[in-house]
Parts: sequence; C-alpha cells; structure tokens
Amino acid sequence: MSSLHELLNLQTQPIDESYVEKLTALLKSGIPATYTIEQIAAHEAGQDDVQDTGSNTTPLHTLIRSLPDVFSEKETQIVLKMMDVLFEFGAGWNFLDFENKSPGDLLFERGFCDGNVLYNRIVEAGVSAELLLRKLNDDIEFLDVEQEDKEEEEEIESEVPSSQGSVAAEHAEQHDTAEHQAAYLKADLEYTANALVTKENKDGVMMDWETDIMRLACETMFQHHDATADGPVVLNIGFGMGIIDTFIQDRQPAKHYICEAHPDVLKHMREQGWHEKPNVVILSGRWQETLSKLLDEGSVFFDAIYYDTFSEHYADMLDLYDTIVGLIKPDGVFSFFNGLGADRQVCYDVYKRVVEMDVKNYGMKCDFDTIPLPKNPDWEDVRRSYFSCDRYYHPKIRFA
Repeated sequence: MSSLHELLNLQTQPIDESYVEKLTALLKSGIPATYTIEQIAAHEAGQDDVQDTGSNTTPLHTLIRSLPDVFSEKETQIVLKMMDVLFEFGAGWNFLDFENKSPGDLLFERGFCDGNVLYNRIVEAGVSAELLLRKLNDDIEFLDVEQEDKEEEEEIESEVPSSQGSVAAEHAEQHDTAEHQAAYLKADLEYTANALVTKENKDGVMMDWETDIMRLACETMFQHHDATADGPVVLNIGFGMGIIDTFIQDRQPAKHYICEAHPDVLKHMREQGWHEKPNVVILSGRWQETLSKLLDEGSVFFDAIYYDTFSEHYADMLDLYDTIVGLIKPDGVFSFFNGLGADRQVCYDVYKRVVEMDVKNYGMKCDFDTIPLPKNPDWEDVRRSYFSCDRYYHPKIRFA
C-alpha cells in the first residue's frame, strides 16, 4: 500500500490538522491524487500497468471508507479540508471502486447525505466537473454522447415521420437504442401489459410505474391556470404510453399538442383515436423540427409544456431550453420526466444542481418537489433499469 493510502486509512485518532499537512506534502511530492489500489497491486506484482478492470479505488475512496461512524464537527471540517486538497490535485469525484461504488455512493450508503457537508462537497465537485468539461469539450460528463450520434441523427431527419402513415425502417442499426436516437427511431417497438419496449433488445421506453409521476406532472401543468378561464393550451413532448396525455385530457384543455417522433407510437396513437380528438393536435416528428416550425410561425404559445422522450440526453435538453423560452407564456410552467443521472443518487443530485443553474441563464427558476418512492420498480421484463434512486425530484420551471 502506498504512503498516501496508508495515511488516508486514518489509523491515528482524533483526526487533526496534521492529516491535512501530510496529505498536502505527499501530493506535492508527486504522488497522483488518482493513484489507485489496483495500480499499486499491479506494480507490486511487477506489471508495468494495471489491466483495465473498470475498478479505480482512489485515495478519496480510501478516505471515505476509513471515516469513523461518529466524529466531531471539528474533525468533519478537517476531513472536508482533506477532500479539498484531493480535488485540488485532481481527484475524480465519480470514479468507481472495486465494489462499483463512487465516493458519493459510499457517503450516501453510510448516511452522510441530505445536507451533509462531505456529501455536498462531492456534489459540488461533480457540478464543477460537468460545467468545466462542457466548456472545454462541448459535451456532458455522465451521459457520453458521441459525435457519430449527431451525424446519424442528421442522416435520418428525412426518414422521421412528418405525416401520418410513415413507418420505421425494417431493421434497427446495430447500436444501443437507449443511447443512439438514430437507432431508436428505426427500431421496432411493442406495447406490453405494463410497458413500451424496443422489440429486439427490450429497452424500457416507458413503464407504468411512472403513472404517479405523470399524475403529479399533470397537476403541475394545470396548477397555475385560472379555473374560471378557458382551458389552457398545453404541449407534451413524447407520447410513449400516453399516460400523462390521458390525465391531460381529463382536465379538458383548450388545446392539447402532442409531439411524437416514433412511427410505431404514432401508429398506436391513431389506432387509439388520438388523431380524432377535437382538441388534440399531433405534431409528427422530432421536436427539434416540429417545435422550430411553431416557433417560426409564432402562432401558438403554451401555458404548460412537459418533456419526456427516449434516447435523448441532457445535451438535447440544453437545446430544448432555447426553444421552450420562445414558446411558453410568461406565466407558463415547464416540467420534464427527471431521470437525469438517476442510476446513482449522487449523479441525480449533481444534475439537480446543474438544471437549476442552466435554467437560471434563461431568467427561469426551477423548484423541485422531493417525492419518496416507496419501492423500486420491477425491471424484470426490460434489459436494464433507468431509475434506481429512492426519491424523485419533480421539476417545476417558471420565469423568475
């Protein structure tokens, strides 16, 4: 074990300022703040480099794993200084260790969360890394969107349905439909008893466990509308299983716009009679094209907008903000299905902060309602989960 990891085992108690001094000295001597236990083991075994196992047990992991169950406020502040030093020298906030856990995961599991200064420091590091990487690379840290995705999306724009009757390509490209929108829009979908999935690889496009979330979102869409006035004009981007659109119809809006890009979903909507509803307007195609057309025409403005698509990432939402601010009324509300980083609580918390910061650039304010989730969804019939947190952050975005 290196002298750095040995120091961070915190064998000498109490935790005092000497730890900060020794840590700083070791890092200044040239020991990397990202020096992993796996690298140490490889070097001790005479290997030039550790094989890539996906495991990176960093000094920050060691520090957090070594924290006593109970320590004083003074010791907490010293540990916080040690974390600051590690980050100053390049420690990563979201590396995964031998148990596939990030430093934030370890703190959360031990109950150091929900306002804890150490957990908040990890979140702050995540936000800083996200914003810095975006500025340097014009990219997003957690959800890796490759350049080829954008090129493929441009190739299929002419294939995406712009009128009724369009059908999907016969075969999906050999790409991950959850990550590549081009592949998703060409994939065959099927409706099961409780979900909408891609037929070939069983990606969960939407599932009925989201019903309560959709009900809450619908309440938000109508919350600020004067009940004595005519019904609001609302927009839902992404029909899926039609859960929120059914709730919206129950509230009798004046106009109900639905934007949907996938041909199988559009076919399902026609079979269900959505095209014949007198107050419903179907926008067939990707929102990037259909909403831009509405924006150019300047013929409609919305009291409420909801966004819930599949195989899009936060980079797409950044583009959506540009469109939303031109389509929503000054007193309107925007919300979305918030699964941003929801495979890990710490990533979920980082994105919560990032959304708040991003919408502020548009003169908007995002308030989140925290909704406890009493049980984890059943992922048995889908390839992988897309939500694993024990709470849901419901966003409500309005002009400040």
